[in-house]
This record gives sequence, C-alpha cells and structure tokens, in this order.
Amino acid sequence: MGIRPGDIDFEKLVNFVCSEFKCNRKAVHYYNSEPDISDGDEKYYNAQRFFSSLRKIGFIVKTRKLQKQSNEKEIDARIRVIDDDAYCFKCRPLAEKMCAECIGRFSKKEKGIDVWIAVDMLNICVLRNECEMCILISGDGDFLPALDIVKNSGKEVASASVYFGYSSLLRQKHRFRAIIDQELDGLLKPDHF
Repeated sequence: MGIRPGDIDFEKLVNFVCSEFKCNRKAVHYYNSEPDISDGDEKYYNAQRFFSSLRKIGFIVKTRKLQKQSNEKEIDARIRVIDDDAYCFKCRPLAEKMCAECIGRFSKKEKGIDVWIAVDMLNICVLRNECEMCILISGDGDFLPALDIVKNSGKEVASASVYFGYSSLLRQKHRFRAIIDQELDGLLKPDHF
C-alpha cells in the first residue's frame, strides 16, 4: 500500500522544505476539502481531528465543503452505449438500472481549492506584502501564473513536491525541490509503520 497524505507528518514536511530552501517559517497555510457529516461519521470526524492537529501546531487551516456534482452526463453517455449494443426489451432496463447504480447519481468533488490557494498567494505575498519568500508545496503546474506574479513582484518563489505528478514547467521556471521516496520515508508519522 502506498503513502497517503494522512501518513505524512506535515510539521516535519514543512520544516524539511524550509531547511532545503534555507528560510524561516513565518506562516503555513493548509487547504483542503472538508467532508460533510452526511459522508459518514468516521470520515467526517477523522478529517476534523486531522485539521485540529494542524491548527495545534500553528498551521492556518482553510477548508471548503466537498461539492456535489451530478453524474447525469456520464450516465447519459453510458446509456448511449447501451443503445448501441441493442439489448433486448427485457435486458435493456436491467442494464440501464445497473449502469445508474454503478455510477451513482451524485459524486463529491473538490472545487475551488486551487483558485483559493492562488488568490491567497497573491493577496499575502503581493498585496499585503507579508513575506519575502513563497513556497508552494505542490507540483501542480496550474499554480505557475500565480507564482510568476509573486516572483515579478520581487519575492522569491519555490515549490516542493514528490516527483510523481510534479509539473516540468513548474520545475523549469522556478526553484524547486523534488522529494524522493527515501526522504519521504523520514517525513512519515511514527504510527505509519
């Protein structure tokens, strides 16, 4: 089984990244989607405990509720496949029902977190001028325009991430630190093992 975000000791991670970039930690903002109690007690309370643990070590935790999205378009596409397969009049309703049950009518999806991160980077670093360096712990290339604006405002910018999914454009344009598997092992919570 692979390493999940919940296995990582985020304080160790932040200290490691700050050490690598030789900077002092001023503020750490953590963003995530928050499950609703209707998603299940265990999922909801585990998330609340996790967010609380980050607040206790001084992180600024910002969450948004997971957004419900209809899967009707996906179901319609699968129904078209069923149409093409020419099921008999007895089998077709069963195939449609199984298709809808398999996909479900709704899924929950994280929405708006990346935009929130980018807006906060610009607000904190450029508009409010609260830092000298902005380090993004993510390999998502969608943050490149925001990092470019922060850098063009005279701030130092960098990113850190594991190699898998680390945008090559992000690594080409700004200082970066790819975290290798052996280093990641040292950043796990003690109870992971």
